[in-house]
Amino acid sequence: MTIKEEAHKMKLQSPKLAACSNELRNTALERIAQELQSHREEIFAANRKDLENAKANGVSEAVMKRLKFDEGKLQGVIEGLRQLQDLEDPIGKVQILRELDEDLVLKRISCPIGVIGVIFEARPDALVQISSLCIKSGNCAILKGGRETAETNRALFALIKESAEKAGLPQGCLVQAELHNEIDELLTCNKDVDLLIPRGSNAFVQYIMNNTKIPVMGHADGICHTYVDVDADLTKAARIIVDAKTQYTAACNATETLLVHRKIAERALPQLAKALRDAGVCLNGTKEAMTYLGDGETTGDGETTGDGKTTGDGKTTGKDKRAGRIMDEEDFATEYLDLALSVKLVSGVEEAVDHINRFGSHHTDAILTENDETAAYFMQMVDSAGVYRNCSTRFADGFRYGFGAEVGISTSKIHARGPVGLEGLMTYKYQLTGNGQIVADYASGVKQFHFKNLK
Repeated sequence: MTIKEEAHKMKLQSPKLAACSNELRNTALERIAQELQSHREEIFAANRKDLENAKANGVSEAVMKRLKFDEGKLQGVIEGLRQLQDLEDPIGKVQILRELDEDLVLKRISCPIGVIGVIFEARPDALVQISSLCIKSGNCAILKGGRETAETNRALFALIKESAEKAGLPQGCLVQAELHNEIDELLTCNKDVDLLIPRGSNAFVQYIMNNTKIPVMGHADGICHTYVDVDADLTKAARIIVDAKTQYTAACNATETLLVHRKIAERALPQLAKALRDAGVCLNGTKEAMTYLGDGETTGDGETTGDGKTTGDGKTTGKDKRAGRIMDEEDFATEYLDLALSVKLVSGVEEAVDHINRFGSHHTDAILTENDETAAYFMQMVDSAGVYRNCSTRFADGFRYGFGAEVGISTSKIHARGPVGLEGLMTYKYQLTGNGQIVADYASGVKQFHFKNLK
């Protein structure tokens, strides 16, 4: 069966999944958790094949970390499945209950979006998270994972699909697409697929957005910032920044730019630079910032000597891979997804906010300060899905927010924003119950509305 045929069939099935009880959907989630646990060795064996193939194909270390599905990742997704079970049922919540007139009652209730297509990067744990969120929220899903983890995805999906159907969920509520050309076929299913969620590179997300009539939710870039204010606790700041940059460099919520108040640069930057370089981070920055980073002096023509010293034109010589380059202003629109960080000095929180709103991707940005007034200004004025104070940008995650998991992070301002959990996979419908009323009576003035909120 083609993806187009699967999508059409799924569209007809979607109301049946939405009608399944919360208890039944939770039973399916628990069965999935148990099956993943009992078939762990099969999953790990499949993942080893993917890792071997990736290594043979010269896949970078940053991507290899995403591909790996080990005991830690397994326990993480199982914990997410159990966390989802503990969350209240998102379906059928009464959001508005209003009497328009006697015996004419309006109700707005939450309901699933319907059929969701998710095209995600090479992370096997994402497949489990996405599937489980769709089950809990009553959405049918067409899933297309990265080819780098084809073996792992196949093993995981087989267990998830079988567990869901054995629990009593409608057959065909989950479909896996494995062929690359099926992506283009999925993009044409605008009559049957209600929402697309792409997770991948900027170019890939832009391709999806430009080649479909289906609404798309997600983000293309993850250019996140951490601003070290004049009133920051530098000991606290060093720990936070190292975590934000290095805890998982390939993640979209890793910090890519460090902004530091100019008044504390001489004291702060050498301390922060040492902590970052000890963690293996290459520091790039403006010419002004580089003078405080301890990379050596530059000559007038941009040449220098020594191991890993930075030259005036941004070139690096020597053996030290942590040495960086001098950046131009436009270079700050860079997402590294690697052990590299952009550094710039700013005059204060106003300039920091302006820089973030100009060069950031409206994903997640943080301020490190002990000044409440400065923090309040930053958190009000930064136009991002997540704005933090005194903590790592890596906290931008549905699991860490208590959502159980996430299907992705949205930088959109329409519908869902930030980590998208159950709430972001819901919409609503209006139900109006009357007793023979007709609009003509109200239009002519025979009857009048008397709005009364019942909730």
